[in-house]
Amino acid sequence: MSADPKPVLEPDPLELATDQMIAACDGDVRAAVRALNVAKGLLEAELHDVYEASSKGYARGRIKRSE
Repeated sequence: MSADPKPVLEPDPLELATDQMIAACDGDVRAAVRALNVAKGLLEAELHDVYEASSKGYARGRIKRSE
């Protein structure tokens, strides 16, 4: 008898998220990439707004600001 049971491999969360994204786009990989690009643009815009709203003293010059 073997004392070592077979390890149960957990599914990769990135692979699961990828499969869910493609499924949400009805299997169209191009549409999934397009949706991710739109989401990335929205996140970048939100991050830009956060940078602009943060005080320079709080950031202490760590954030590169475009003047």
